[in-house]
Amino acid sequence: MGDIRVGTSGWNYPSGEGTWNGVFYPAPRPRGFDELAYYAERFDTVEVNSSFYRMPEAAMTSAWARRTPEPFVFAIKLFQKFTHPDMYLARDGVRDWDLSRADFDQFRAGIEPLASAGRLAAVLAQFPPSFHASPDTRAYLDWLLGGLAAYPVAVELRHRSWSDEAKETSAALDAHRAAWVLIDEPKFASSIRQSADTALAGDAPIAYLRLHGRNAAQWWDHAKAEDRYNYLYSADELRPFADMVRHAAPHKRVLVYFNNHFSAKAVANATVLKHDLGQILPADYPAEMVERYPELRGMVREERNLL
Repeated sequence: MGDIRVGTSGWNYPSGEGTWNGVFYPAPRPRGFDELAYYAERFDTVEVNSSFYRMPEAAMTSAWARRTPEPFVFAIKLFQKFTHPDMYLARDGVRDWDLSRADFDQFRAGIEPLASAGRLAAVLAQFPPSFHASPDTRAYLDWLLGGLAAYPVAVELRHRSWSDEAKETSAALDAHRAAWVLIDEPKFASSIRQSADTALAGDAPIAYLRLHGRNAAQWWDHAKAEDRYNYLYSADELRPFADMVRHAAPHKRVLVYFNNHFSAKAVANATVLKHDLGQILPADYPAEMVERYPELRGMVREERNLL
């Protein structure tokens, strides 16, 4: 069927009502418990969120490679300075948005251990809804993709202006063999409109899907940021994505990441999709996880107490 990788956006959710501790990860934990190694026994890819908040460092990415088996691959989210200038300017001590080639060099150095080892699945450039299509933003996107030309790149665009000019957007991404990320999220008047044909076609060597959940009621109005991602896809909702993946897989590597991370719902949905695609589910799952998400029963084995 081709190279299909299904995983979650991030692996470390240690606090809040939506923590993974006591659901996917044991609580309390055995001595020396390693979240990433545990996760990598069940999935063969992950999308790294931490690189959005700080530049990746070679020592850190080398450690990730050592803690995971060789077939495991990482999608690295681009540091916020490249895509979210307002967030970057809000950081303590930051006064200017002085993006330069030196920033590219620093980012490249940080991910080099993964790239050189063949463990880098993609670089994700995630733009906010405020990033509208215009001559200036198109020029910036062209410049950014030029600086990332050495890597498979996926671009997430959220504002409808990009899909209103879909041919122009596709052409701009194809010029750099960059994937147009297919996103699933609640749709509002300004939200991007996409079809599988638009997002999964093109000249990129990868297809990239991000499933954020459909919690429209709490997408903008929530007490805590994690509430936005409190959504569990049903089997019927996942089925079209399985069909998309099967269609794209003979032509390119397909990367699918679930970002509905509240209480490990992303883990549950990623597991169901892997099962629907006929992929092996190699390791046991906690009894707490299966009890909370009974749709997993019969798909996975329940593990014994790790303590």
